[in-house]
Amino acid sequence: MAPHPLSHYISLMEFRRITGLPPYVFATINALKAEARAAGRDVVDFGFGNPDLPSPDVAVEKLAEAVHNPKNHRYSASRGIPNLRLAIATRYKKLFDVDLDPDTEVVTTIGAKEGLTHLMWVLLGPGDTAIVPSPSYPIHLAGPGFAGAEVITVAMKDPASDESDPGDAFFAGLLEAWDRARVKPRVIICSFPHNPTSACVDYAFMERLVNFALEHDVIICHDFAYADLGFDGYKPPSILQVPRAKECCVELYTLTKSFSMAGWRVGFLVGNAEVVAALTKLKSYLDYGTFQPVQIAAIVAMNEASDYPEHLLSIYQSRRDALIDGLNRIGWEVAAPRGSMFVWAPIPEGYREMGSLGFARHLIEEADVATSPGVGFGEGGDGHVRFALIENEMRTHQAVRSLKKVIEARR
Repeated sequence: MAPHPLSHYISLMEFRRITGLPPYVFATINALKAEARAAGRDVVDFGFGNPDLPSPDVAVEKLAEAVHNPKNHRYSASRGIPNLRLAIATRYKKLFDVDLDPDTEVVTTIGAKEGLTHLMWVLLGPGDTAIVPSPSYPIHLAGPGFAGAEVITVAMKDPASDESDPGDAFFAGLLEAWDRARVKPRVIICSFPHNPTSACVDYAFMERLVNFALEHDVIICHDFAYADLGFDGYKPPSILQVPRAKECCVELYTLTKSFSMAGWRVGFLVGNAEVVAALTKLKSYLDYGTFQPVQIAAIVAMNEASDYPEHLLSIYQSRRDALIDGLNRIGWEVAAPRGSMFVWAPIPEGYREMGSLGFARHLIEEADVATSPGVGFGEGGDGHVRFALIENEMRTHQAVRSLKKVIEARR
């Protein structure tokens, strides 16, 4: 008898770490977008938070120069070259008046997703638990699971749902989750300005969170992806501004949104020296760091184009205003976010029975407008869709005109 082909055994194999992942609902929307465009339809795409704005010219020019130097073609430093770690330490001092030791309190990551995922590997294992907001950026919910830990979710309040502060609501949920946890969590993951809800907090909230962590011996991991995207004069606080924060906190900062360098994959974990050292040790086994010309260009971006985030902020705020004004004008009531590059929109009453995936599908089919279904960010997001501010004002006005007929159809 002929042996079974290898493909037979592979088909019966139970794969590790991915079997518990929920269906990737964004794939459904991506397929619908592709189908519509193949049919010649012009889809205005607010779905994927992929910045469309260019990276700083000085960084691009430096990258091109550095690529031509053969010395930069060799392995780089997993933890980041010294001047790159110095550049982020200098930026933290300028923006937040936070002192960081570039040798012990900074490690470069290949973007925030890689940094957070591998951070969970050194902080968590089977039998551990982590507290994570819901809805949340998908890797925040999946990262602890990749490390074998369980996730305890805390509901994020819609910032526009009532007059209560989203930070107060989250902190109340955190206290409740801590009290009911059978195994006390080792890690709390948070991110403000928040993706997807755009909820923002003040320094006082960060102070409460640090005090809680010090009292309960838990590590705070703050994903600060939208550190430079605060609207109407709002300045997002770094958790490391709080006294004693470095005893219990680490923060992820990235050039993705702040400098529109998404594809460059340059991020940093900063803060508690022991945690930074643990991630540095793990990464020394896993990678040789980002391509060295990219690291060199990132130094130039932060040192020579330090005000570039302010330029991007003005564009995102203009786009936010165009979208919010347009949606409210056609009867879709949506509050203006104070931070992030997203608008978190409640599903209009006449469409709520569809759920977020059904409604997002309906918007593509009937209005040629793509959004992200809230359920893709966890069960707590199912009553909303997320708009990413990645279309210019003209395209946004086009989308609003198309959405008007959808909103009016079920008034």
